[in-house]
Amino acid sequence: MIYFENPGAFFLILVIPFFYVLKHLGLFAKLSFPLTISDWNGKSFVYKDLFLNIANIISELLSIAAFIFAVIALANPIIRSQEKIYTSRGTDILFVLDTSPSMACRDISLINGNITRLEAAKMGIKTLISSEKGASYALVAMASEAACIVPPTNDIDFFEKQLESITIGNFGEGTAIGLGLTTAIYHLAASKAPKKCIVLITDGENNAGSIHPETAAMLANENDISLYALGIGTKGSVPVEYIDPKTGKIHSGFYESDFNTAPLEEIASIASGKYFGIESLSALSSSLTEISHREDSFQTFHYRSSDKNYYSVFLMISVIIFVSLWIVRRLFLSEVL
Repeated sequence: MIYFENPGAFFLILVIPFFYVLKHLGLFAKLSFPLTISDWNGKSFVYKDLFLNIANIISELLSIAAFIFAVIALANPIIRSQEKIYTSRGTDILFVLDTSPSMACRDISLINGNITRLEAAKMGIKTLISSEKGASYALVAMASEAACIVPPTNDIDFFEKQLESITIGNFGEGTAIGLGLTTAIYHLAASKAPKKCIVLITDGENNAGSIHPETAAMLANENDISLYALGIGTKGSVPVEYIDPKTGKIHSGFYESDFNTAPLEEIASIASGKYFGIESLSALSSSLTEISHREDSFQTFHYRSSDKNYYSVFLMISVIIFVSLWIVRRLFLSEVL
């Protein structure tokens, strides 16, 4: 919200029409004696060159603009913003993101074409964390191996930067769902948050790692951690292309997409969660929103106001315009100011 500490300064703008009225009446004309012999009532001076006429008009507009910006500066404009400051902890939401090669399948529709499953997952996550404030977010990347990329944090900028850095193939070519979930549980078990949940986004079945997904789901339930499983991708033959981060080789072709959703439904049920089938970006967004609402927790907060003064900004603009006015009149109109 913008307001002015000295709004009375705006009355100075009335000087502009008053000045032009007085100028029209000739009160600002220099004392001179006409020397035109042939016609004492001749026309007043005008520039014959079109360019000079335009330059003269521009100089008039610049003088008005410079004065207006100077008046705004005198009015001391201030923009006041309010920030919600949470005084209690919210929900911890940890995303376990599959980064196996099949996540490079381009079968998630967007306006300008199809995007990969991993790109869609990133977009959905970023949309959620930008709209839902107060929660803490964490991220585990998973394939045949798993690692915690971001522990629970309120730093959304840092989270988004780390999320964007995740690429296909950095953690192997398998899908170790049990290992990914166990890594997530390890980073959430000791949390003092009122609610804790894991959001698994994958497009396949568990085929790597030494920990069974159901074992990990039971461990999550024992630690009061809800588990939501999102099976992303369409069925059938879908195009896939990705660059192997180890060799730099481009892999492309078609992938037969068809995985059994029953294991994902089972682990979600064990850990008091829910399974979502995701075949579009809108379905992903609505699913994440539903999860956020289900896991929402009451938080206390207060508003903190901050003011930013723009006096110097408008004053600087006024000075720049005055300098431009001087250049136009001195260099183009050859006036002595």
